[in-house]
Amino acid sequence: MKHFLDVSDHSPAEIQDLLDLAISLKKEHFEKGNRPLFAGKVLAMIFQKPSLRTRVSFDMAMRHMGGDALYLSPNEIGLGKRESIADVARVMAGYVQVVMARVFDHQHVVELAKWSSVPVINGLSDYSHPCQAMADALTIQEKFGSLKGLNVAYVGDGNNVAVSLMHISVMLGANFIIANPEGYEMPAAAQKIGADLAAKSGANITYLRDPHEAVRSAQVIYTDTWTSMGQEEETAKREAVFPPYQVNQKLVSEADKDVIVMHCLPAHRNHELTDDVADGPHSAIFPQAHNRLHAQKAILARLLDVA
Repeated sequence: MKHFLDVSDHSPAEIQDLLDLAISLKKEHFEKGNRPLFAGKVLAMIFQKPSLRTRVSFDMAMRHMGGDALYLSPNEIGLGKRESIADVARVMAGYVQVVMARVFDHQHVVELAKWSSVPVINGLSDYSHPCQAMADALTIQEKFGSLKGLNVAYVGDGNNVAVSLMHISVMLGANFIIANPEGYEMPAAAQKIGADLAAKSGANITYLRDPHEAVRSAQVIYTDTWTSMGQEEETAKREAVFPPYQVNQKLVSEADKDVIVMHCLPAHRNHELTDDVADGPHSAIFPQAHNRLHAQKAILARLLDVA
């Protein structure tokens, strides 16, 4: 792997390899601590958006494996404003061994990768969130053994998280069902990629309006905030549209008896997800958040070619 920009850039075998490596590194971490495979390596973390999980998990992934991480705030770089993206990429490549960027515009991370001679990781963009999807798939695999044949139901906005979740689910053989209000669908380009991936794996993708229909027989129910960063001016409009898509006890009761409920966080509690579900027996949201650390160790290890 040269870069990690989108799940769909890689083969199902490569994604499964990353998940298996993440499981191995997680076990090693808890049993005896990770080997210092990243010794002498530095990760530059470029942030246009604030973050808790992305920043801390990447930082700790480097530390656990003997490397270091450097945080760069929006004011320090100003991608494409204070300095061209091409120049930033070429300068950073002379200082560090790998770059992670959390950006508003997906093209910014694509351009970074184009000009960088060191690996670039998409830590989140307006189009996709591949590192989150890796943690999601890791969490599902730990619970059910594999994704093949499972029904993964996403309820809510067809956003960047939904895009990456759909792609990784169908790549690994899970059926993907999404229910969202009219006008809040995933981008057509993402749907086309999903259809192509599903055709290869034999999985199915179903687009619905009714969340209750979506969760029937689901082993996974996934939701996300109704209003993502950068959409704040739409908050009132969205809060009028999305309440029927709330993941609550009634909705969960209509799914498989062993269903797990997932959310990438931060959660707006008692909006898209009720407290009793978030803190209830079906919730996987905190193991899912913790798995960001282990999935990202695997991504970094493969990009740095040390494992």
